[in-house]
Amino acid sequence: MLSINDIKLGTVITHQGQPYQAIYTQHIKVARGGANLKTKLRNLITGQNLELTFSGGDKIEEADLQRAKANFLYSDENNFHFMDNESYEQFSLNKEAIGAQAEFLKEGLAVDVLIYENQPVSIKLPVKVDLKVMQSPPGIKGDTAGSAAKLVTLETGKEIKAPLFINQGDVIKVNTETGEYVERVN
Repeated sequence: MLSINDIKLGTVITHQGQPYQAIYTQHIKVARGGANLKTKLRNLITGQNLELTFSGGDKIEEADLQRAKANFLYSDENNFHFMDNESYEQFSLNKEAIGAQAEFLKEGLAVDVLIYENQPVSIKLPVKVDLKVMQSPPGIKGDTAGSAAKLVTLETGKEIKAPLFINQGDVIKVNTETGEYVERVN
């Protein structure tokens, strides 16, 4: 059982028999009252969001999750298809289960799979992934007070800000948690 202090971003709990992942947490302490934890949780099976507030004395059940390694194969209109690295079995997850992580998925990418009651329910991407720049406007020096950046399009279709020296065809490292440029890969 978890206390409210144990629930952080990414923590997976069980609520009404379903696994929920914390996507937002805020501790609230009112003058003489007890501490509360305001959370926004995402259901790992349905993808729906839920807002809950826990009191200081509440005990929350941690979800019993297993983790496995898999590779991303391809996506179609509604699903993302993966292959388990140990059993070589293929499985699919819908768009709601993947969420915003879909913006960083490229063919062959190794991911961690979260398994709840022997069913894959979600994935966790590596913190940093290498992606190729498909479109990059020319870097124009000019009114640059500080670090200058331009909008580039990656091979997955995601647009991010990158330094002016990044060109089309370059491979860059991107932080999947923040969606920000990290460095150019040689």
